[in-house]
Amino acid sequence: MSNVYNHRQMVPSAPLSSRVTELLDSLRSEYDMLNQEASNMRLFKDEYEQRASSQIGEMQAIQQSLADLERAHYKVKQQYEEEIMRLRRELEARGGPPVTPSPFLQQQPTQQQHQPPLPPQQGQPPIPMSQPHSAGIPHGPGGMYGGMPPGSAPHGGPNGSAMPPGQGLGGEPHPGVYMNPPGSYPPPGSGMVVNAHGQPLTPQQAPGSAKDRKPNIMPPAQGMQAPPPPPPLQQQQQAGPSQMGNRQTPTQSSGAVMASKGPGSTGQLADMDLHNVPPNLKREGPDWFVIFNPKIPRLLNIEHVHTLDHTSVVCCVKFSNDGKYLATGCNRTTQIWSVATGNKECVLADENAPKNGDLYIRAVCFSPDGKYLVTGAEDKQIRVWDVQKRTIRHILSGHDQDIYSLDFSSDGKMILSGSGDRTVRLWNLESGKELCKFLIEDLGPKDAGVTSVAFSPNDKLVAAASLDKMIRLWDVGTGQPLQRVDGHKDSVYAVAFSPDGQSLLSGSLDKTLRIWDLGRYGSNSRSGDMVTCRSSLVGHKDFVLSVAYSPDGNWIVSGSKDRGVQFWDPRSGQTQCMLQGHKNSVISVALSPTQAFFATGSGDCRARIWSYETIQQQM
Repeated sequence: MSNVYNHRQMVPSAPLSSRVTELLDSLRSEYDMLNQEASNMRLFKDEYEQRASSQIGEMQAIQQSLADLERAHYKVKQQYEEEIMRLRRELEARGGPPVTPSPFLQQQPTQQQHQPPLPPQQGQPPIPMSQPHSAGIPHGPGGMYGGMPPGSAPHGGPNGSAMPPGQGLGGEPHPGVYMNPPGSYPPPGSGMVVNAHGQPLTPQQAPGSAKDRKPNIMPPAQGMQAPPPPPPLQQQQQAGPSQMGNRQTPTQSSGAVMASKGPGSTGQLADMDLHNVPPNLKREGPDWFVIFNPKIPRLLNIEHVHTLDHTSVVCCVKFSNDGKYLATGCNRTTQIWSVATGNKECVLADENAPKNGDLYIRAVCFSPDGKYLVTGAEDKQIRVWDVQKRTIRHILSGHDQDIYSLDFSSDGKMILSGSGDRTVRLWNLESGKELCKFLIEDLGPKDAGVTSVAFSPNDKLVAAASLDKMIRLWDVGTGQPLQRVDGHKDSVYAVAFSPDGQSLLSGSLDKTLRIWDLGRYGSNSRSGDMVTCRSSLVGHKDFVLSVAYSPDGNWIVSGSKDRGVQFWDPRSGQTQCMLQGHKNSVISVALSPTQAFFATGSGDCRARIWSYETIQQQM
C-alpha cells in the first residue's frame, strides 16, 4: 500500500525541450524572411513613385512648351493681322475702300485650343467677294472652284495660316485675285486687290471701283500640273470652326423661318481608314473607292463607268432628259458626251466670243425635248444652242454679271437664270425675250449674288440660293416674292426641289445640307404652314457645292470641296456611302432622269460617269 503513495518528483525529458527550441527558431526565421520581403516592397514602391513623379514632371514641361508655342503662334498671327491692317490703311489713304477693324485683334489666345490643318486643295484659287464676309462667290450650277471659309485664314498653311500672297489653295498664281485678311469681315467690295506677285493694286489699277467690282472666280492657270491624288482618309482632318461660324445669323424679316433641328446624320465616313474597313463595306477601283456606312444596312452598289477628260476645270454637268447625253461646261467650250459609250459627240464654242482671257461656262441645261442646250458664261451672256445644227439660236442679254445657274421649265417654254448681279430672270425660249426679273432686294439684303436657281416640278415656284445665307421663293405666275428661308450659317451654293414638289434641298458653305418642308408652297399645300427645316445632313468635311435628288426621290447626292460625293437617305437623314474619285473639289453633280447613272464634274479637269444600283437588303 505504501508503495502506491510514495511518488518521485517528475523531471522534463531532454527531447521535448529540444523540440520547443526548434519551433521557436523556425518562427524567428519566418519572421525575418517576411520582414525582408516587406523591406523590398517598400523599396519597389519608392522607385515606382519616383518614376511616376518624373513622368508627371515631363508632362507638365510638355504642356508648358505647348502653351508657349501657342502664345508665340498667336503673337505671329497678331503681327500678320496688324501688317494687313497697316497695308489696308495705306490703301485707304490712296483712295481705296475704308478699313474695317478685324475682330481677330480683339480676341485673346486660348490655351489648349488647337485646330487641325485643312488638307490643301490644289488647283483652286481664293474666291473674290462682294459680300459682308469672305465666303467666296459662285460656282457653276451648285459648285465653285474653291475659296476661303468665312472669317478664317486661307487654307494654305497649318492651323489655317495664310498662304503666300497671290496664290490659290493649290499654290498656283492667280493675277488680280481678291484677298481678304484672315478673321476680317470687310464690307461689300472692300477686299484687297493684289496682282500675281501678291503686290497690292491701287484703285486706278484695280479692275473697276470697289462699288462696281463684280465677284469672280479665277480658274486654274492652263497647263498646270495635275494635282496629286487625295491623301488617305485618316489624314484628311477637318478644319476647326471659323470665327464666322460663331457669329449669329441675321435677324429674319417678315415671313422668314428659322431652321428647326432635324435628325441629321452624325457619321463621318471621311474619318474612316479605308484599309481597316471590312470588305463588305467598301468598293475599290484603280483610282476611286466607296465606303459604306457601317451603322445602317447597305442598299447601294456604285461602279465607275466613264472618265471624260477636259483641258480645264469642269464647272458643270447635266444629263439630257432622255438620259442619253451628258453636257459639260469648261473654259470657252461646252461638250456633249454619249452616256452609253463615253465618246464626245460634239463641242459647242461661240466663235464670236472675245478671244482674250478665259471664258468659263458655269451652267448648262438641256431643254426637256433635247433639241436645245442653254449655257451660261462669265461674259454675262446666256446662249441657246440648237443641238442638232450646233448653232446659236438666241443670245439672251440682260444680266450685269456672270451667269451661275440655269434651269428649264418642265414644259420647255421658259428658261430660268441666276447671276452674281443679285437677280433671277425668266426668259421665253421661243422669242428669247425676258419675261420677268426677280429681285433679291424684294426679300432682304441687297448685296447677295445668286448662286443657284431651280423650278419646282409644277413650274409654279422659283427657288434661288445666294451668298447671304438665304434661300428665296417667288411665285412664277405673279412674279411676287413669297418667302425668305433662313437657317444656314454660311452662303448657300445649291438648291434642288424634290421630285414630288414637297421639299427643297440646299447645300451650303457651312458644310451641311438641309431639307426644307415647303408647307403651303408644296405640291400638296397645307394651309397656314410655312417653310421649315426638316433635317440637317452633316458629314462632309468641307463646303457643299452641289446637290441633287434621284428621279424617284429615294436618294440625295451631294458634291463637296472635300473631293467626295455622298449619298443620303432623305427620310432618315443618314448618309449611305461616301465616294472618292476625284483629285480636286467636286464642283457639280447630276443624276440621269431615266437611268441609274450620276455624273460628277471637278477641278481636276475631269468629269466622270458612275452607276448606282439598289441592292436587296440581306436578312
